[in-house]
Amino acid sequence: MAAATSTSASPAISKNTLFLTKPKFVSRFTVPFPHNPQKSAAVTAISRRRHLHISNVLSSPKPQTDQKEAFISRFGADEPRKGSDVLVEALEREGVTDVFAYPGGASMEIHQALTRSDIIRNVLPRHEQGGVFAAEGYARASGIPGVCIATSGPGATNLVSGLADALLDSVPLVAITGQVPRRMIGTDAFQETPIVEVTRSITKHNYLVLDVDDIPRIVKEAFFIARSGRPGPVLIDVPKDIQQQMVIPNWDQPMRLAGYLSRLPKQPSELLLEQVVRLVSESKKPVLYVGGGCLNSSEELRKFVELTGIPVASTLMGLGSYPGSDEDLALQMLGMHGTVYANYAVDKSDLLLAFGVRFDDRVTGKLEAFASRAKIVHIDIDSAEIGKNKQPHVSICADLKLALEGLNSILEERVRSGGVHFDFSSWREELKEQKTKYPLSYKTFGDAIPPQHAIQMLDELTGGNAIISTGVGQHQMWAAQFYKYNRPRQWLTSGGLGAMGFGLPAAIGAAVARPDAIVVDIDGDGSFIMNVQELATIRVENLPIKIMLLNNQHLGMVVQWEDRFYKANRAHTYLGNPSDESQIFPNMLKFAEACDIPAARVSKIGELRGAIQKMLDTPGPYLLDVIVPHQEHVLPMIPSGGSFKDVITEGDGRTKY
Repeated sequence: MAAATSTSASPAISKNTLFLTKPKFVSRFTVPFPHNPQKSAAVTAISRRRHLHISNVLSSPKPQTDQKEAFISRFGADEPRKGSDVLVEALEREGVTDVFAYPGGASMEIHQALTRSDIIRNVLPRHEQGGVFAAEGYARASGIPGVCIATSGPGATNLVSGLADALLDSVPLVAITGQVPRRMIGTDAFQETPIVEVTRSITKHNYLVLDVDDIPRIVKEAFFIARSGRPGPVLIDVPKDIQQQMVIPNWDQPMRLAGYLSRLPKQPSELLLEQVVRLVSESKKPVLYVGGGCLNSSEELRKFVELTGIPVASTLMGLGSYPGSDEDLALQMLGMHGTVYANYAVDKSDLLLAFGVRFDDRVTGKLEAFASRAKIVHIDIDSAEIGKNKQPHVSICADLKLALEGLNSILEERVRSGGVHFDFSSWREELKEQKTKYPLSYKTFGDAIPPQHAIQMLDELTGGNAIISTGVGQHQMWAAQFYKYNRPRQWLTSGGLGAMGFGLPAAIGAAVARPDAIVVDIDGDGSFIMNVQELATIRVENLPIKIMLLNNQHLGMVVQWEDRFYKANRAHTYLGNPSDESQIFPNMLKFAEACDIPAARVSKIGELRGAIQKMLDTPGPYLLDVIVPHQEHVLPMIPSGGSFKDVITEGDGRTKY
């Protein structure tokens, strides 16, 4: 048997599982089901409105392994093998090719089994938190569930921040932990932690494996849950004696997820889609508010914008779902540090189309004042988010990809028949005036390097094509503001949790998932040093990751709040050496040198372009330490709990408040 605990996935067990009896819930993206046959473009266009197929599973840029294809095992069909070998083969059958695993006493058997796999490569992190953040970076960059493995006790608890981060940002992740033998569970054995209980509220679902025969089914379910519906992390805890037990696995066990499958969203109602189109046609000042739920619907979103001409404001998580370089329709990021014109558009709008968002406090500020003039349409795959923070006038709980396909089909038919014509040109002109009046800008500091300028320069020199990861703080917000993201999965950041130390390991995951891409970690000195040990992984794996460190010797975002709200009283936010403030401390170049990674420092604006170009041109990894003034503030800024009328657009640390 297997004991399972869950927050949103049902433990209900049924021999006649719903996915066998109701195939209409199955998506062409789903593993382990067969793909839907490809229809011709003409047939698809005609049939879209009447035959909207449910897509319960996260679509990904990489093709998934079709479970109908014969999997060639390295074991004979009736050959007994260890539970750890069954676990590794189950991962192989799910299409896993890369894992981020750090060994320990309770997970040694899994690592031994990994050495017997010709399919799976282990990228060895230097800390379990680095491993889980790398798995997240892998998933965010590719759309495929990331996999991390840790031992019991402290190894498992070191995964906690990454699991919480993946849940808040809806990242598909499968974490596997070793556990003490079953007979020792509950005895406070060495390195025993009840990780299932610890992670109950920060995982989408989790398992404690109590029967070796259940491993094939549990792994299959874990991957299905991680990527279906609203994606999220799943944890599998495997006792050491289960890993060592000999067994002949049954790979044909059905999943037992009847309750979970029954709660997955149905196809969007055509009546509700018609109502949305009617609201758009009646509006004068509509605006799209798009979030991380749009990352798998980028093409459909672009088509919707093309058909309607509605301007687009993005959340931090939604950057890249619509091209940021579209000068006419892209309003960039909204919220606390969003552009004035994006927040203006929401404040003045009469229709807010909230697609794949959750009305987070960093976006809305004072809820009563947010989009107070607008009718609200909320489309999201997670029913728990509908009406949680802001009550919509029209709500649709559905896969956004399908909802947009349905909306586009209706709009195309109406446009062809002449039944609808959208003209929001006067609204766009009004917003253009705001863009001209309140552009993103920054101050100069003599020949010192403004951090925003460094990011703009990176954007220019990479052609806007790099995958960018960040830590958390001022540099994160500047990277969101001043690098233009034109594609989904180009922007990797810890949004909901705001976990410092995310940037460097996330870049590792991205570089493993996308070896063809330029990967740059734009980091701050505070965030960078939290997982600096991962430089060793980058060197050993020879990953061509570029690190642009915006080093201001301070915990910048907290310093900004000290400047604004605490009379610039410094409360442990200086990260340098107080006994010698004239020196850069710690010397980040020495960390790079210790790991045999080329590095350089630049402190003058006139030398910046050449330094960044050298970083990009150098083969393999490279660290560029960019010294920036700590007095700079992230602007615009709407104070926490404030509204659009409270927006701050001027000032920095050189001003008294």
